[in-house]
Amino acid sequence: MKPTIVLVHGAFAESASWGGVIQRLLDDGYPVIAAPNPLRSLSGDAAVVSSILSTIDGPVVLVGHSYGGAVISNAAVGHDHVRALVFVAAFAPEAGESIGALSGKFPGGTLGETLREVPLADGTVDLYIQQDKFHQQFSADVPAERSAIDAATQRPLNTTALNEGSGDPAWTSVPSWFIYPELDHNIPLEAHRFMAKRAGARAAVELAGASHAIPASEPVAVAEIILDATRSIG
Repeated sequence: MKPTIVLVHGAFAESASWGGVIQRLLDDGYPVIAAPNPLRSLSGDAAVVSSILSTIDGPVVLVGHSYGGAVISNAAVGHDHVRALVFVAAFAPEAGESIGALSGKFPGGTLGETLREVPLADGTVDLYIQQDKFHQQFSADVPAERSAIDAATQRPLNTTALNEGSGDPAWTSVPSWFIYPELDHNIPLEAHRFMAKRAGARAAVELAGASHAIPASEPVAVAEIILDATRSIG
């Protein structure tokens, strides 16, 4: 039985952002699920993905992009059939650490100055990237026409998800692979390097000249590191 590959998108994106990666994985005969990520709270979002994992028989390779990395770090806990974690330009927080804290740990991120806030009735705030800044901030190496569509269809991150601390992360016991871009304006490059080293990554691939949106701009490289992880578990 080939492992099932479960893909979890991050903030300001949705499941279709994995399209190019999914096609390559399907071409290689792997079952793939692009899981919905509500982007409401880390614990709640992880619970949604955990519920999906509970319905899958056989080994799983769990993949997260951006904030989705924090989600998979929590969702995999308690699921022994999750055999590998792949972090794609993604956060890998330790226990008690939020993605907001990780974002500010190293200089170089410019996300904060591009955000548009939408206050909600419950006192929280939904965060969007301003559409006219989306291309440069999020996906500078994606064609402008595609980036404009992605900006218009982006899904917001709630401030609860931004600030909630992680539970005990699965990457302390599950093997991990990291791939990240040199020119990431959302998560500083040094943060990526730090997280990969801290997690004891089996591999850490740095993509020269790439933006945060590597599932869209570098689907071949992203698919290949996912396949490397699947091969490692037999």
